[in-house]
Amino acid sequence: MYASRLKDVSESHAPPSVCQVVRFQRGGLFAIVLGLLLGGCSLGPDHPELNSDAAVNDVASPLYRIGPGDNVRIFVWRNGELSNSVPVRPDGKITTPLVEDLQAAGKTPTELARDVEEVLSTYIKSPVVTIIVTGFSGPFSDQIRVLGEASQPRALNYQENMTLLDVMIQVGGLTDFANGNEAVLVRREEDAEKQYVVRLEDLIKRGDIKANARVLPGDVLIIPEALF
Repeated sequence: MYASRLKDVSESHAPPSVCQVVRFQRGGLFAIVLGLLLGGCSLGPDHPELNSDAAVNDVASPLYRIGPGDNVRIFVWRNGELSNSVPVRPDGKITTPLVEDLQAAGKTPTELARDVEEVLSTYIKSPVVTIIVTGFSGPFSDQIRVLGEASQPRALNYQENMTLLDVMIQVGGLTDFANGNEAVLVRREEDAEKQYVVRLEDLIKRGDIKANARVLPGDVLIIPEALF
């Protein structure tokens, strides 16, 4: 039965579904990970293409939220002894003079500044705090994950207005075995996962800028292996 399904897919000229992408990967562990990520997918109709003209690109960049591994500079006006630079710990908290184990991850710099002011108000009158993020990692859930036939598949920190081209530069482009024009981008929209076909080979090797689209925090890019 498994061999029959592979034969049916190999004879089709339509772009594969994400389930088919999973099926063709060489690494068993990679297939298991994608199977868990994309559980419930089916061999349905082709996915819509995501390109530079897609309406889904017309979204505002989200506010930056602090994540574990970030470094934050805490400036307390007129209280230099309370100003400090601290890392955000793996548990998402920070500790600075007079402020212990304060949750920082998941907050914007402004939100964290207000929380620090609230704690410091116990000790000083009307504190004014500014938070500057000086080292960026961001929340784990906001990272862009690249799987499959990229030269260096890995998770990337999201940056404002990041595009597919930016992502591919950071992962070193495609391998010689990649089927870049049948890559799939998985994106969470309104509490549901949607899948888009992206034409990475046209973008990288042919310079087709229309194939370049914005990526968003949490996107997963899956690059299948070509069938020879």
